[in-house]
Amino acid sequence: MLRCKFPKNCFSYLGEVGKIIWVDPTRRSIYRSAMFQSFDDLSDPSCGAPHAALLRAELSRRGLDGFLVPRADAHQGEYVPPHDCRLQWLTGFGGSAGVAAVLADEAAIFVDGRYTIQVREQVDQDVFPAQHLITEPVSDWLSTRLKSGQKLGIDAMLHTVREVRRLKKICQEAGAELVLLEDNPVDNVWKDRPQPPVGQVSLYPVELAGKASMDKIAEIQSAISDKKADACVLTQPDSIAWLFNIRGSDVSHTPLPLSFATVPAKGKPSLYIDSRKLSNSVRDALSDLTNLAEPGDFVGGLKTLGERGSKVMIDPALAGIGIADAITDSGGTLVEEQDPVLLPKAVKNDAELKGARAAHIRDAIAYVNFLCWFDEEAPKGELDEIGVAEKLEEFRRETGVLKDISFDTISGAGPNGAICHYRVSRASNLKIPLGKPYLIDSGAQYEDGTTDITRTLAVGDVSAEMKRHYTLVLKGHIAISTAKFPEGTSGAQLDTLARIDLWKAGLDFDHGTGHGVGAYLGVHEGPQRIAKTGATPLKPGMILSNEPGYYPAGEYGIRLENLEIVTEPEDIPGGDRPMLGFETITLVPMDLRLVDVALLTSSERNWLNRYHEKVREVIGPGVGAKQRIWLENATKEI
Repeated sequence: MLRCKFPKNCFSYLGEVGKIIWVDPTRRSIYRSAMFQSFDDLSDPSCGAPHAALLRAELSRRGLDGFLVPRADAHQGEYVPPHDCRLQWLTGFGGSAGVAAVLADEAAIFVDGRYTIQVREQVDQDVFPAQHLITEPVSDWLSTRLKSGQKLGIDAMLHTVREVRRLKKICQEAGAELVLLEDNPVDNVWKDRPQPPVGQVSLYPVELAGKASMDKIAEIQSAISDKKADACVLTQPDSIAWLFNIRGSDVSHTPLPLSFATVPAKGKPSLYIDSRKLSNSVRDALSDLTNLAEPGDFVGGLKTLGERGSKVMIDPALAGIGIADAITDSGGTLVEEQDPVLLPKAVKNDAELKGARAAHIRDAIAYVNFLCWFDEEAPKGELDEIGVAEKLEEFRRETGVLKDISFDTISGAGPNGAICHYRVSRASNLKIPLGKPYLIDSGAQYEDGTTDITRTLAVGDVSAEMKRHYTLVLKGHIAISTAKFPEGTSGAQLDTLARIDLWKAGLDFDHGTGHGVGAYLGVHEGPQRIAKTGATPLKPGMILSNEPGYYPAGEYGIRLENLEIVTEPEDIPGGDRPMLGFETITLVPMDLRLVDVALLTSSERNWLNRYHEKVREVIGPGVGAKQRIWLENATKEI
């Protein structure tokens, strides 16, 4: 069970406004439970063996020879509430993507390149040896281990239609059977499993949303009709939040209301959401737009669509096979198309873009205050990862409008910085050493926008090699920021720009260059992304991150991240077609102490100087006198 626990050798008491705090006498630090981020170590490698044994006993009782445990819930989203963190309960792994395969005599855990270091620290490798999710996928592992006559079980709501097709093929080739379960064996043996969340739902103001929910529904209904479908199933909570102009509080750091919806081509949609999440005023407002029902009625609603002979649109990459089967088994037909909300949600309207720009200016002022403080304190050698993360959140809280952080701050000192998605805990917390770069990746949730920024900071004197690595990453960052590209260009076509200078030096990074970002929604949003797998054409109004990096294992990490808005096509002098580009909305200095100016071209130096000039002009008036002096020095022309 995910629970808050006080470390050993500490005492607690009620502090200001009755919030529990605890003091660690060995570090003389105070931690406040009011922080949006917890630093409890929630992973326990020792859980692997006993939990695997419990699961195997349950599988044997059910006549199953194996079972897959993904890091997923029935909504197939990135953000999973504690009661659905089955992979972490089973293995100890706390990352945001992965799957475990459990057979009677063997098991393994599969994660992508972001988690290759983390998984070995959090998971007992004797019980769940780590495999690379991309180069050594679970499908390959199963194909060499499943035997004729065996039964492999999966939870039908936790595996997508597309994924199940691959699994069925593997089982058929091995002579095995894929068994779709309506309940999850893990839940039967997870005795202290948390309760499902019932976070309150709020209405999102139309002046921030930019479009009334009724108009959005009409737009989506038109898209459903265009695909010759009678209805569409929405499984993604962020799609539902956008469509109905609501926000929730069911998962950490992201204002999502966990729910399902069906949208007919004509008539009222149906929203399946726990009524305990709705105040009377919210219920009244939603009742004008949609038929409200409990989540337990969702499958019954799907069956009703099937019994009517409906053609129902589902996204095979997002909808669980249990959803598809409920429709087809009752007589319906599937229309397999991408979630029709994804693109309209990704292409921000004028109000959403205005909010994003305002949120980033506000956030940058807080961040500059933080950087000024950091430059004063870090050289003393007493700061640690947790203390810095707390201080950054404190500066953001001083804005008076911070709703949450947008994800757990990645505060990586020394070797921890080399772990791409490192989550600092009290057990892993390091002091920030002199002579090495320090990486901090963080973001904020404001009602008018979501931010995400990474800076790598020099602490004391750094080596020429560190500066070289930083500058190669910076060159890739500039290449994305200054890119011009025709309509129809995908993120995969741009991804190479961020890597080419690293490649020339024999270096690379094992994550995408950029992800989409929502409008007071998920800090990771699709379908747009800048990555080798980014197939969606980029469109004006999309917001993406620009974050190349480099991570020498066991030493330090470097990543530089700004958010960019895709701009409208513009003519280029001498050109024969208009080109899209990027508008950078993150306005925080890059650390010039880490830049090897000799490695920059004149155009790259010009970009950095113009960027810093804009930072001074926009952010300078919003900070105090001391911070303004710091900012002038931090953004001086090179």
